[in-house]
Amino acid sequence: MKQHLVILSGAGVSADSGLETFRDADGLWAKHRIEDVCTPEALERNPALVLDFYNQRRRQLKSVEPNAGHYAVAALETLFDVDVITQNVDNLHERAGSAKVLHLHGELTKCRSMKNESYIREIDGDIMLGDRCPEGGQLRPHIVFFGEPVPMMERAIEIISSADIVVIAGTSLAVYPAASLFHYAPSACAVFVINPAGGEVTGRNVTCIRERFAIGMPLLANNLEKMLK
Repeated sequence: MKQHLVILSGAGVSADSGLETFRDADGLWAKHRIEDVCTPEALERNPALVLDFYNQRRRQLKSVEPNAGHYAVAALETLFDVDVITQNVDNLHERAGSAKVLHLHGELTKCRSMKNESYIREIDGDIMLGDRCPEGGQLRPHIVFFGEPVPMMERAIEIISSADIVVIAGTSLAVYPAASLFHYAPSACAVFVINPAGGEVTGRNVTCIRERFAIGMPLLANNLEKMLK
């Protein structure tokens, strides 16, 4: 039986592909207040602005490609039972070939109805005011806004609870409830942190790789492959 490898990925993973992150000084987020584009209240107050913000992000996603780190994660599926739990709303893990990706905060390439939350479908282009589900509800981005529950948390806890190896990449573990996931990992599992600034995870069998994801993940994948030989 293959060992269970769980990847916890955050914005830094996508940054290496050129996607603007939450903290970019000149990125999309810097041009908008969170309260104006990423809350249920903002959607009710100014839906056109919220739709446009995520339309921009969806367009940008089409202009970038998975990086070497994404491909290294996907390649590990030949050696491990790999689950990716990501805070990212892009589809770069899937495009690199990862088969099991759980999105905690939603997906840019999907929309859902404001009238019926169970109505979720793929979307390729923009979402406009007046775009509605069959029941007449306005379509919105399939994104978990600040203040909304994270419906995939329970499944994520189940996944990480059986991990043999955990890799934390591109995240400072500062956004909750996602940041709490690490505490559900078995105490005996090996933990690898890929972060240029070093790791903040302590009290575990932790190895820190001080590199960006696109460099550090291929290095780690190579070392994990050697460990199995």
